[in-house]
Amino acid sequence: MAEAWINKLYFGDNLDVLREHIPDASVDLIYLDPPFNSKATYNVLFAEKNGTESAAQITAFEDTWHWGLESEEAYHEVVTDGPAKLGDLLQALRMFLGPNDMMAYLTMMAIRLVELHRVLKLTGTIYLHCDPTASHYLKALMDGVFGHHNFQNDISWNRTVPKSHFRQGPTNWPRVHDCILHYRGCVCGVLQTKIYAEEALAPYAAHAIPPAANSYH
Repeated sequence: MAEAWINKLYFGDNLDVLREHIPDASVDLIYLDPPFNSKATYNVLFAEKNGTESAAQITAFEDTWHWGLESEEAYHEVVTDGPAKLGDLLQALRMFLGPNDMMAYLTMMAIRLVELHRVLKLTGTIYLHCDPTASHYLKALMDGVFGHHNFQNDISWNRTVPKSHFRQGPTNWPRVHDCILHYRGCVCGVLQTKIYAEEALAPYAAHAIPPAANSYH
C-alpha cells in the first residue's frame, strides 16, 4: 500500500483524518498537545499568493469542551466498540464526574486515543502533552488504551516564567510545569535515542543555565 499520507499536512478533525487516511501500524512517533480550558478559540488564517491575509478565516476549534450530542455519541461508541477496559473506565469516570466539561474532554480524547493506538507501530512511541488539570485522568485513559505495562515515563516540562504567575496568589505554590505522558506501542518497543557529542549538549547543561533562570522563589 502506497503511504500517500506521508509528508502531507491535513486540516480538519484529527479523528476523521486518522480514520480516512492513516493505515494501521504505520506511524513511528506521535506527539499530541490537546488544548484544554484556556477559554481560547483557535483560528487558522490563510494567506493569498501575494502574502496578504485571505478573507476566509476559518475557526479551527474552541478548546472549552461541553457535554452534548457529540460527546454522548463518542461515549457510546467507546463503551460499546472500544477496548473493554477503556469502556469500563469511561463509565466509571462518568459516574464520578457526571456529564460535565471535563467528562466531555475525556470522552473526546478517549475515542481519538483508540485511533492513535491503531496507527502506532508496535515499535513506536507516543507522547501526550497536558497540564496537571487533567493529566491524572488522561494517564488512566492511556493505560486503558495502550496498557499500563507500556507506560514509560511522566515527563515534567518546567517553565522558567510560569504563566499567569502573578495571579496565582501568595498562598499557592507556583504552577510551573506541564506533563508529558510517554508510552510505547508494545513491550517489544525500544526507545530510540540519538547519541550527541558532548560539545553539542554543553549549552544545555545545568551549569550553563544563568543562575537567575535556574532559581526558585
